[in-house]
Formats: sequence, structure tokens, C-alpha cells
Amino acid sequence: MTTLIKRLATAKGIASEYVDAWGHMAQVTEESKAAMLGAMGYRVDDEAALTEQLEQEHRQYWLRVLDPVMVIRTGDTVSLNVRLPIEFVNDVLTWQLTQEQGTIISGQFTPIDGELVDVAELGEMECQAYRVTLEMAPEQGYHQLALLEQGNDEPLATMRLIVAPKACYKQSPIANGRKVWGPSVQLYCLRSRHNWGIGDFSDLGQLVEKAAAWGAHFVGLNPIHALYPANPESASPYSPSSRRWLNVAYINVEAVPEFQCNAGLNADVASPAFQQHLADLRAKENVDYTSVIETKLGMLRKVFDAASFSTERQAAFDAFVAAGGDSLQQQAAFDALQAHFYGKGENAWGWPVWPQPYRNYHNAAVAEWMAAHQQDVNFYLYLQFLADEQLAEADARAKASGMVMGIYRDLAVGVSEGSTEIWANQDLYCPKASVGAPPDVLGPLGQNWGLPPMNPNQLFEAAYQPMVDLFRANMRSCGALRIDHVMALLRLWWVPPGASAAKGAYIYYPVDDLLGILALESHRNQCLLIGEDLGTVPEGIDVTLRENGVHSYKVFFFERSKEDGGFISPAHYTEQAMSALTTHDMPTLKGFWHCDDLALGRELGLYPDEDVLQSLYADRHQAKQRILDSLHAHGVISSQIGHDVNWVGMNTELNHGLQVHMSRGSCALFSTQLEDWLEMDKPVNIPGTSYEYPNWRRKLSTDLEDIFTNEALKALAGKMSRARDEASR
Repeated sequence: MTTLIKRLATAKGIASEYVDAWGHMAQVTEESKAAMLGAMGYRVDDEAALTEQLEQEHRQYWLRVLDPVMVIRTGDTVSLNVRLPIEFVNDVLTWQLTQEQGTIISGQFTPIDGELVDVAELGEMECQAYRVTLEMAPEQGYHQLALLEQGNDEPLATMRLIVAPKACYKQSPIANGRKVWGPSVQLYCLRSRHNWGIGDFSDLGQLVEKAAAWGAHFVGLNPIHALYPANPESASPYSPSSRRWLNVAYINVEAVPEFQCNAGLNADVASPAFQQHLADLRAKENVDYTSVIETKLGMLRKVFDAASFSTERQAAFDAFVAAGGDSLQQQAAFDALQAHFYGKGENAWGWPVWPQPYRNYHNAAVAEWMAAHQQDVNFYLYLQFLADEQLAEADARAKASGMVMGIYRDLAVGVSEGSTEIWANQDLYCPKASVGAPPDVLGPLGQNWGLPPMNPNQLFEAAYQPMVDLFRANMRSCGALRIDHVMALLRLWWVPPGASAAKGAYIYYPVDDLLGILALESHRNQCLLIGEDLGTVPEGIDVTLRENGVHSYKVFFFERSKEDGGFISPAHYTEQAMSALTTHDMPTLKGFWHCDDLALGRELGLYPDEDVLQSLYADRHQAKQRILDSLHAHGVISSQIGHDVNWVGMNTELNHGLQVHMSRGSCALFSTQLEDWLEMDKPVNIPGTSYEYPNWRRKLSTDLEDIFTNEALKALAGKMSRARDEASR
């Protein structure tokens, strides 16, 4: 059994060893390998059953003439493996490629004229695999290849052939060396005088226009994926319900056409009581998700139920629903069902705790419920329609304002266990495993993120369509896409059920194929790519990402010399990258400088003992001194700021100096956080916490309207724009 599991683990991309955070080679136990295979659906608890599974797989593989999909790059030779019983290898076969654009090209070959690459015995039958090269030069796109026997119109086999560009898209000014900057923000954090207690798509439109007027060429967002309208406190943008659809909390109710033409509902909203309620929601320091969602969806349901669509408006809605297909129906059905179960007083956090007949979208009970509650389902279709429309409007405002990139979106690494995506695609995911990270210096037990991974085998069997859909959906209405934990295209750390993250293993994914699809969708959507590649990066993947045109991610506080611990000058960063001072998972500049994150960590019990905490304080003190030294050496702060960190607190000049320092750097993109513009101290998220700290809730300290009347910030933006222009020369 051990040998069988070891061989199968290798075949399924489970790594036997990896380099840990300390630079040592770590071994994956046989127990962990077996757990991973079990999560993939293999009967590792029964040798006879497992052997039968593998024999069945082996037989299916050899009886399938072609693989389900092949990804090549423009100009590559089309060489494929053809598997046939030996009595057919001398037959002349016709190949026919139906290109996405509609043209058909064809030719012929005899398998035995190719290279024999493999042989197998299936009982009495011998099968042979030949590599054959087809004389063709297909265009970029998603094509269908068919093999036909002479005299037979029915294909012997079909394969999806994806032809992708060699690298991802870049806007021409950026490709030609233009260096740009832009603010990044968690959209829900935005305060404005008009929103309903949470940043919305209209706030985003206002932000892109005002930022563009100050010289910014993009605005970066947190993931805006669909969450759980019926469970609003499940608010992490990195644990979504679906990565293909949008968070309806960002809809601006008052911008909805059907609301605007409803005099009665306008009067309700204008009433003193309702306006006071909105003022209370806006005044709160943290987003009150429950009250915000109840208020917005309560009003939007009245809007929808009373709406009388014009012919044009109905046609637009119908076209959106048709284009959304099954995936959109799944999202609407999930949201409607979850609201239904919560409405009955049940604990309905996710499909695993729903009544048994409803735990799979494809069950008959779900279809029956949808038919009986069509208005409820349609309401959630309508919400997605509005969200898509309002995001597109914000994107149009960014482009009209002259931004080189416009909005950049963020793609989370996975979906949560109780999500729509898993409910409707249970064969694609492995719910018995979770994505996480191996042990490292800051997390000696490793991390478990509670996100079930996609099964790479099922992705291949689906001809990668789930990834096509995912990339395409997230490149909608934006000019760039940041992929969180971009290493997921190569490998993911799977954690077995009920086990410590340290018991996990890396599972490898078809990185070259996935990068090809990413490049193709990138060009089709004119969308630049940024890969968040922080942490442990396997050797060679940085080169692969660079060759594929994916921008790296450079965070100032992590870019330190291995020799002396000094901070590397941003002028020496790689050009094909986005740089930043901090991220949503880190303290703000003020919080970092005053060690607020360490004090908060002690308060929340994040450190195992006082010695660890004191060593972190000592490291921070040294880091701050080296930062101060570097800023003085580069001349971005005046001599009025002292040279001894013991006597230097964070102030506006030091804050602005750091941002100008980064703006002078060599990276194509520099992202600055609005929290740091406002000199805020509290972080938006503390990794390793759930209920100990109000993650994903803390708002900005200043209204959007007031940020852009601040003369000091306007001057900072001017300095950053000039620094970026100088760095472009």
C-alpha cells in the first residue's frame, strides 16, 4: 500500500519535499500524502478498492484517444499524443480544427509515422501512444480539434486547443516605460456624505475622478467578490461565496434607475427618520454590516417588487441573465435559499448545514424550490445586474478621466467552505482539504485558511473552463487584476481535515497552462496582471512569472538586504512590479512606527511568550533606524527630522517622505494606501485573528469629499506624480 500511495502521490502532483521558511529541506510524510489523496477522492483506506480505482483510471486514460485540452502559445508547434489500439495505428486519420473565429482548417496523418512515446496492455488489447505534429498555425483563441476516420463523419476524438499569447497584456504607456501611481483602498472603508454606511460603487467613481485629477493612474481595490447577503457579518473579502459575482453591499441604492423613478420610495428615504438612520450608519467607526445590508436590501426589494421595466431596460436585464448562465442562477439561488432558511430561524451559514435535499444545487429539490420562489431568485439576479452596472460605470469614469490603468481588482485565492461555488461544483473542489501555509517564523504551526482547493485533475477534465470563467469575470470593468497568492497557479499548501497545517503538503497545478489562459484573457480584456508573490517562493517561478508578463509585488518593509539588514532602495526594485509600503495585512505606517501592531498583538495574545515579543520589538527598533538612515541618505526628508530613531516619531514629513521615496523607485506601479494619507494608526485586518479584532470593518477617518480638499495631500500627490515622471525618463 505504501508503494502504491507513493507512486500515486507523485502522479497527482503531491510534492514529497519542499524548502521551508528556514531554507531547510522538509519531508512530507506518507500519512500526509495519503490524506491528500483521500481528499481527492481516492480510497486510501482500502488497498483493493484503491487498486480498482487506479485500474479504472488507467483504462479510461488509454481508451481516450486525445486529452481533453492542450494549451500552446502563439507560434508553437501543435504536437499531440494520440492513443489508439495497435490495429488502428496504420490508419490514415483526418484532423479538423474549428477555430473560435469560425474558420476550419484540416489535414491528415498516419499515427505510426509519429514518435512512439508509450505502450500499454489492457487485457488482450495492446494500445500505443504516438506524438504527431500537425501542420497548422492557428490564431489565438479557444478552438475545437477533432480526429476523424476515413468515411466516418462522427469524430473519433475531440480536444480543446487553447492558443495563447506569450505574455500578459500591458497598457502601451506602461509597456513603454511610463511609471504610475495610485491609491489602494478597501472599498467598504470609504466614508462619504452620501453613502449608506459603507463605501459603494458611486464612491469609487468619485474616488477615481478625484485621484485622476491629482495625477493618479489607478485605484486599487480589495476583492469585491460576492459574500453572503443573508449572513452579513461573514465579511472577509478573502473568504467569498463566489469569485465570479459581486458583493451587492456596494450597490448605491439612490443611483438605481428603478429607485429614482419611484416617488413613494424616494419620499421614504427622504423622511427625517430614515435620514437619521443613514446618518447613524455613516457615523459609526466600523461598518455595521448587518444594519447596512438590512437597510439596503430592504429598500432594494421594495424597488424590485414595484419596478416596471422599460422595454430597453428589460432587454438589458435579460441579456445580463442570459450571459451569466448557470453560474449566475447558482448565485441567485444560493442567496435566496440562504435568506429563506435564516428567515425560518435556522442556522444557515452555508450549504453543509442546510436540510439534506438542498445541499447540492443540482438536486431536484433545489429546482423545485426555485420554481416556487421565482421572484426571490429574480431579486438576487437583479442585485447582481445592478452591481455589475454600477461597477462598469465607475470603470467608465476612470477611463474617461484619462487614467492609464483605471480600477485594479483583486482575485482571492479561494472560496469558503459553505460557498455558492462549492455548493454548485462539488466535483471540482476538495471539501475534505483546506488551503493554507506551511510553518514559518511568524506561524510555527502553519496556517489553515478554511478554503477548500480546486482539484487539479478535475480542472483538466473540465478543459480549464472554470479558470477561463474565473479570470474573465475578474477582468471585467477594470484595467488590472491583482492575483492574491499568485503561487496558487503553481502550487497550493493543502491541509488535511482535522489536522494541523504542519501536516499538509504542496499540490502542484499546471502552471504553464494556467498562465497561458491568464495571458489570453488578459489581452482580450486589456487587463494588466499583478501577482502577489510574497513569502516563500519556489526557485524559478519568479522567472516564469516575469516571462509571462505578470508584475511582481514588492513591499518596502520586506525588501531588505540579506547581508546587513538594510532596506533596499526602491530604485533597485525590478521594473515589472507593483511596489507598496504596506498592505491590508500589515500595520499602517503610523502603526508600524509606533509599534501599535506589537502592542495590539500582545493584547490579543498572538505571541507565545514575552521573549518572542521582546525580540520583535528589538527587530522593529533596528528596522526603523535603518529606514531613517536610508531616507536621510536619499534626501527625501529634511535635517529637521533627527537621525536617532529614539527621538523620532512618525509625523507628516516622515510619512510623506516615505511615499515620495517609493515614488522615485523603478517599479512600473506604486500603490499608496489612503490610510497612510490620513495618518491612521489602526489596521484593517490582523492575520491570525477572527473575533478578537473587528477585521474588515474599520472605516477611513475622513470623508472622501474632505480628503481631496486637503492641500497637504494635494501637494504630496504632486510630488509623487513628479517623482514618477522623473523615474520614467
